[in-house]
Amino acid sequence: MSDPIHLTIDGKPVTAAPGTLIINAAKQVGIEIPSFCYYDGLTLQAACRMCLVEVEKTPKPQVACTLPVSEGMVVHTDTPVVHAARKGMVEFLLTNHPLDCPVCDKGGECELQDMTFRYGMGESRFLEQKHHVDEQQWSPVVFYDKPRCILCYRCVRICDEGMGVNALGVINRGAVSEIAPNHFDHLECDECGMCIDICPVGALTSGMYRYKTRPWEMHHVGTICTHCSNGCKTTLGVRNNQIIRGNNRDRSGINGEFLCIKGRYAFDFAHSAERLQSPMLRKNGALEAVSWSEALGAVGKRFNEVKSRGGKFAVIGSNHTTNEENYYLQKFAREALGTNSIDHHRTGDVPALLDALSGKAGALATSQDLYNSKAILVIASDLSQQHPFLAFQIRANYRHHGAHIYTVTPGPVREQKQATRSIVTIPGQELAQLESLREQLKAEPELVILFGDVIKGEAVSKLVAFGESLGMPVKYVCLVDYSNSRGASDMGLSPVLGPGYAAVSEPGLAYDEILIATDLDVLWVVGANPLKRTPLASEKAFVVVHDMFLTETAQRADVVFPAASAYEKNGTVTNVCGEVQRLKAGLQVMGTKPDLEIIGLLSKEVGVNVGIWTPDKVFDEIRENVRGYNIPLPIVATGGAAQTSPVNGRVPVRSRPDLIQSARDTLFTSGSLGRYSKTLSSVLEAPGELYGEQP
Repeated sequence: MSDPIHLTIDGKPVTAAPGTLIINAAKQVGIEIPSFCYYDGLTLQAACRMCLVEVEKTPKPQVACTLPVSEGMVVHTDTPVVHAARKGMVEFLLTNHPLDCPVCDKGGECELQDMTFRYGMGESRFLEQKHHVDEQQWSPVVFYDKPRCILCYRCVRICDEGMGVNALGVINRGAVSEIAPNHFDHLECDECGMCIDICPVGALTSGMYRYKTRPWEMHHVGTICTHCSNGCKTTLGVRNNQIIRGNNRDRSGINGEFLCIKGRYAFDFAHSAERLQSPMLRKNGALEAVSWSEALGAVGKRFNEVKSRGGKFAVIGSNHTTNEENYYLQKFAREALGTNSIDHHRTGDVPALLDALSGKAGALATSQDLYNSKAILVIASDLSQQHPFLAFQIRANYRHHGAHIYTVTPGPVREQKQATRSIVTIPGQELAQLESLREQLKAEPELVILFGDVIKGEAVSKLVAFGESLGMPVKYVCLVDYSNSRGASDMGLSPVLGPGYAAVSEPGLAYDEILIATDLDVLWVVGANPLKRTPLASEKAFVVVHDMFLTETAQRADVVFPAASAYEKNGTVTNVCGEVQRLKAGLQVMGTKPDLEIIGLLSKEVGVNVGIWTPDKVFDEIRENVRGYNIPLPIVATGGAAQTSPVNGRVPVRSRPDLIQSARDTLFTSGSLGRYSKTLSSVLEAPGELYGEQP
């Protein structure tokens, strides 16, 4: 390891690693050097010249964002020369910049506005008429105001380097240079909005947020995105009980400031006109709005009647409900209703992986491992479409650390651009193709393997055996679809496995068996839509549904409870890497209740006490009873992520691998939630073609 560099900045001694830029070395001792074009993690641009500093023994000011430290260097960041340079740059940037701060969406968060207050002149010397160009709409998400642009090129770099899309570029030269989209007058891209959030001024603005409010007028709530399984933190800006925007500019989650279109904009389903806001009870063949007491009483009465005569119950849970709700649901089903016929839509074979890794410590990868590992192997998944944050981490690893990337997929994927080697294979032949990578993989010092739903059952054990045969540290990620798919599995939404993957005494009906059972008396569906594709065989079944919308399953129900979304409840969720994070309610929708509260109220109606049903109390019970979940509370409570421990021992039962199937969602689809998001339905981009049309 190279010796550290010693230098002085504004009279303060600084010790920094070789290669550290002056702008970052100054941050170590609390000195801020302003810049517009510099951005951590992106290539250096040196376009704005705001970061000029004086370095002793150099003839003129130097650019702090590209100059690395050197031994004995003496730097001055607060001198008359430096102030004059910054003042001149601000004045130059404002020559044609519209002074429309009172109406600009960036007002209050604008870096140019801040620098103008700090270094700007009291009045402008530019008396000529400013050149105005009409604003352009590049997509339903992205608007561009060319006169506001200061050509820092942040947007171009984040789209190319960070997202791997390259949808923005620079056209023309010199004074007439401008940012342009990839399709002349419109964008076709991931519609992630990263270019908007990274813009230091108001040149790029959001179609969702435009002219609606100011940052200081909103209540900011950090919670977890409710769409895919990556577990990105999104900070909701809420005003008047309505979500106005989502971002993560404070970089407080595992995702830093990364968000895809779903995490940044697809919160609008929460305000859909189709939201259910009253319980519904079937009367005379039709669902009618009723009070909560009437609906709860009807369900409690039927549950007790069926239970007293030994009738047949079945429960289908959700990939979106919290750990607390899933744990309490299976506990209620098993202890109060006496059934193990409880399941959910499984999208990855997590139990098989935990079983194959029995006795191995440190074999489950975290999201940070994808950024740090020397080598990554992606099997049977289009990460950029289905797991965008994991793909973002891998691209950043390639740029910053030179990671070697290998892909074995049934079609082209974005990761092939950086891949050391890519193999396009027939679905189901992925394991056979791994042998051709053996020698290259054995040469790596470490490896993280990510695999999709086609690797399940015995194939998971074979994959782990292959990893062991490489003779190096190997970590794994079993890819699953939704925000709490992993948590639903861990909490025991299974007919053969209880919480922590402990075997149940008597197996119940699995997902498909529940739907085809003709003698079912009660079907209780919490946050799922199983009847979208398969009708319920039991015509006599009393169907109870918790949902936000009148889905195909809710239309068949006898009682429908209006449920709160993830953005309206407290609790925890577990992401694809087994990292537990906290949900925090950002708003309330009139007439709805969290699923945990609904289950708790039903337990009172049935007259069975299965424990206190507040999120904190249930999570305490989870930490005590679910293997791997005795995680540090302060980490989760303060908004961090704590990885669960792997199961120490074999998983005793193999749960039906034939039922495991990914929904193949893309960036622009999200199960039932996606159809109620106007943003996802308004963008031009079609779903990816790797796996064909999405369900």
